[in-house]
Amino acid sequence: MRTVEYVDGAVRLIDQTRLPEKLEYITCRRLEEVAHAIRSMQVRGAPAIGATAAFGLALVGDQSRASDPAAWLAEVERAAEVLRATRPTAVNLSWALERCLEAARAAAPQGVEPAKAALRACAQQLADEDARANRQMGQLGSALVPPGARVLTHCNAGALATVEFGTALGVIRAAHEAGKRVHVFVDETRPFLQGARLTAWELEQEGIPYTLITDNMAGHFLARGEVDLVVVGADRIAANGDVANKIGTYTLAVLCKENGVPFYVAAPLSTIDLSIPNGAAIPIEERSSDEVTRIQGLRIAPPGARAAHPAFDVTPARYVTAIITERGIARPPYEQSLAALFQPEGAPAAANA
Repeated sequence: MRTVEYVDGAVRLIDQTRLPEKLEYITCRRLEEVAHAIRSMQVRGAPAIGATAAFGLALVGDQSRASDPAAWLAEVERAAEVLRATRPTAVNLSWALERCLEAARAAAPQGVEPAKAALRACAQQLADEDARANRQMGQLGSALVPPGARVLTHCNAGALATVEFGTALGVIRAAHEAGKRVHVFVDETRPFLQGARLTAWELEQEGIPYTLITDNMAGHFLARGEVDLVVVGADRIAANGDVANKIGTYTLAVLCKENGVPFYVAAPLSTIDLSIPNGAAIPIEERSSDEVTRIQGLRIAPPGARAAHPAFDVTPARYVTAIITERGIARPPYEQSLAALFQPEGAPAAANA
């Protein structure tokens, strides 16, 4: 299953707001529709929104009527700014846009049609690379999962959050495929319920045993020794190993530290932002308070209730046991091990240290 694709000149993606009631695809034929899909969380998950933004840029490039390469490029760059503004925390979005813009700029001197083809090819390559990276990540991370492990995860970092297969849930899926008989505790992940609506749905499709719990039950199960490890995804990882992920992740990491449970983060290299020294520099998206005071349109708080809704929090690197990527497993000190992951293929790497 691919969460997002570029098909017949349009961006086709799973509408994640309709799950688990209905598996429904939407087709975006205009830039505004792609931006809305990202902003409204019809598509979500850092790698998935990066791929969606890349395909959205290809869509604009293909639809442009400009005959002058400079005018065409200016149109594409304006579209990139629209997409860049949709969600600020996940670095994959801006990373994907910049990579595609570089391809467009390099090809533009050859003419508009070659530039369109280069932009389209870059977006597709980016999506294909994400799918491969997730499978590699899953295989590497599976080695950290003992047979019969009870694994707790937060939010949705599965196939739905990526192009396919998943990051944190990809590790769990790979362990399941290896016959390790894992059982998953699924945090519901208030207020948007990505765990209850999406992770549980994915595990159901895969036949992986799971137990759905409310977020405030995690400490109970950790303290009773009923969780062997926690694995989550990430939306941005700073150079020092601080991790921005769905709100509630920091709480979970502290609980793991208190109870001696390994806390792993699974994310592709595109989620690691070496330009940001630490988590304090990561922008945190503030979403509508309606997503806190209502569930599926049903009001659960008094009409006058005022709610806060930071969509992410930052987990300091000191709580992170290891970071699983497609290039290897980074361990503290993260300033060295994360930087080593970006060395050219074949160069000595400090990952897995």
